[in-house]
Amino acid sequence: MPRSRTRAASRLEQAVGTLSQAAISKMDREYPWFHRLSAEHRSWIGLIAQSGIAAFVKWYRAPKPGPAVPIEVFSEAPPELMRVVSLHQTVEMVRTTIEIVEERVEQFVDPDDVDDVRLAVLLYAREVAFAAAEVYAHAAELRGAWDARLEALVVDSVLRGEADDSVRSRASALGWESSNRVIVVLGQTPDGPTEPVIDAVRRSARHVKLDALCAVQGDRLVVILGGVNDPDRAADAIAAHFGPGPLVYGPLVADLLSASISARAAGAGLRAAPAWPGAPRPVASDDLLPERALSGDGHARRQMVTDVYQPLAEASSVVLQTVAAFLEHGSSIEATARRLYVHPNTVRYRLKRAATIVGLSPTDPREAHTLRIALTLGRLQAAER
Repeated sequence: MPRSRTRAASRLEQAVGTLSQAAISKMDREYPWFHRLSAEHRSWIGLIAQSGIAAFVKWYRAPKPGPAVPIEVFSEAPPELMRVVSLHQTVEMVRTTIEIVEERVEQFVDPDDVDDVRLAVLLYAREVAFAAAEVYAHAAELRGAWDARLEALVVDSVLRGEADDSVRSRASALGWESSNRVIVVLGQTPDGPTEPVIDAVRRSARHVKLDALCAVQGDRLVVILGGVNDPDRAADAIAAHFGPGPLVYGPLVADLLSASISARAAGAGLRAAPAWPGAPRPVASDDLLPERALSGDGHARRQMVTDVYQPLAEASSVVLQTVAAFLEHGSSIEATARRLYVHPNTVRYRLKRAATIVGLSPTDPREAHTLRIALTLGRLQAAER
């Protein structure tokens, strides 16, 4: 048998070029994806086929314990070929090459050796499949690690307000497709490994047709969502993957390059959220304006003056006066009416008008809290002029 194997291997060795060329010709006839490859990539596939057949002949001549196929067979091609040829296409390529060897073995070896060679080919084919899977798995691990680092850099650039066209390009490489409607969601990082958490966030985002970029920064989990129509529903879709504690999302912004605005507001809201124990989860950063203002957030203070105090002051002095009196007299309609010397229905009318102007009702305890702080900040700003 050893002498027979040596004789058969010698004849197969002389046929390596012929067999590999036949395999390439068959791929060209049967697989449309092969036609779409560049000439360079087709030549690399030819080299892999030739290396695989040569490795089979070498192993068949002198079998050794362990895997029949060295991983180096696939390393003949450049790494970028794995991004062009999928694992499924690689399996088709291997199957075609093995079929060619099985079909044509009778042309190159003695009849007494045909069955032995074909049996060896079957064993070798199994080993080729395992080797290919190992190569692609290793490549996927490396690509996953690189993508995670790239994603962390993109998120960090967005949070620091340094996003530009290069950041958008990197995000696109990570699968980001949204061109507008972006929010940033911040919360605590859950205990345990972070990779499964980030994968779960992406799955939940995809389920509601959103793009997601994720990163862990210390004890904080940062998620950028794109393609958002309803910020509260978008944040709620991924809320279960965060750790305990407040979960805050920033305002909706135009695109990824503007996401630092949403990130800054969400960060300020997350720091101030403990001051409102009853806050919903998730909560909008704008709903935390009072707490943010009290914690020293200058943006929140200016926003409260601009969005609440000034519209009331510009609408009517009596509306602003009525809101202030209502808040100062324990939210009592009657006490406010006596203080202003008007009918209680007049007070009710003015309070409803105030709610229409700024979207905050003085009769709601939480919204009254916001109004009180906004009026205080507005008076302070007016006194500084």
